[in-house]
Amino acid sequence: MKNDTKNMMILVAGPYRSGTNDDPELIHRNTELMQRMALSVYETGHLPVLGEWFALPLIATAGSRVLGDEIFTRLFHPVATRLLGHCDAVLRVGGASQGSDEMVRLAVEQGKPVYFSIEEIPVLP
Repeated sequence: MKNDTKNMMILVAGPYRSGTNDDPELIHRNTELMQRMALSVYETGHLPVLGEWFALPLIATAGSRVLGDEIFTRLFHPVATRLLGHCDAVLRVGGASQGSDEMVRLAVEQGKPVYFSIEEIPVLP
């Protein structure tokens, strides 16, 4: 039997700053959760991406000095929005996050699947 499921690029969307009061340790925990989930996505046979992987180097290169400054704000969510245009699906993880919820909303508008657990993602052979 032929498997029609294709390899997908899946945006892992979860809180970065939300609920952290900008505490670096809590931000690190949020990032670690998204990265662990990215590994799980990879293990299903798909290619995971995080907006942070693209946005944070750009933000640093643009000269951001403080988390949440003008440069950070100008780039952080817009980079993820552009990245979503290249993704086939979204995996929403973690707790409350307006930015992640926006990625889910945009994915739904674009007709892309949104998963809320790793178990929902089709496993490729």
